Amino acid sequence: MCGFFLIYGICSGDDGAAALGNFYDFSSILITFGGAFCATLASFSMSDFLAGLKSFLLIFKTPSLDTPQIISKIIELSNVARKEGLLSLEEAAADLDDAFLKKGILLIVDGTDPELVRGIMDTELGSIDARHKKRIGFWEALGGMGPAWGMIGTLIGLINMLKNMSDVTSVGPNMSVALVTTFYGSVLANWICTPVSSKLKADNDAEIEAKEIMVEGLLSIQAGENPRVIEEKLKSFLAPKDRTTIGEEEAEANG
Repeated sequence: MCGFFLIYGICSGDDGAAALGNFYDFSSILITFGGAFCATLASFSMSDFLAGLKSFLLIFKTPSLDTPQIISKIIELSNVARKEGLLSLEEAAADLDDAFLKKGILLIVDGTDPELVRGIMDTELGSIDARHKKRIGFWEALGGMGPAWGMIGTLIGLINMLKNMSDVTSVGPNMSVALVTTFYGSVLANWICTPVSSKLKADNDAEIEAKEIMVEGLLSIQAGENPRVIEEKLKSFLAPKDRTTIGEEEAEANG
């Protein structure tokens, strides 16, 4: 969508689609994009650099985490534990797709101390958050490099232009080329890097919140709290409009 508005703005002048040619300069592309990517590569290891590039594809994926559904599942597990005991959760864990939740249940079934359960789960949660922030940091770094290298390209163009001031007819075209690099840097930062990092941040925040809910729910189950109390506790993580969906999912599950 951003690309559409950008191209429309360029082509809406008197020159029409031909105006796109004014924004193409191979040397400027090399300076801005080549410089930005190489400087970012220097800031990361090769594996983190490649992983950062691959993370671009994540913005097209819809997060599979459904927080109300997770809360409903935890309430369901709490009812099982209350009726049949904590050991019965081992069988229920076999049907779970979420490895984090399954790990927590197995720790509880094994009789692990609650503080140790929290410590293990929080450590894994911190590790997940750190991995995600590496990807986010890659795009933030690249977004910072884009305008900087665009300005470097502009300075190079201005220096070349000032060296040839004797040829008045070349001033306009040379100034245009000099400014194109700034344009490329702004596009790289604001059209690509900032939206990608913002999307990855939002996805990370949603996943961390969902896993925090899992930790609180599992520890409440281990403490033997009433399922209704657990439900109200976990609902406090949700916006008021999302809390009603939990009751609807429970009703569907009960037939």
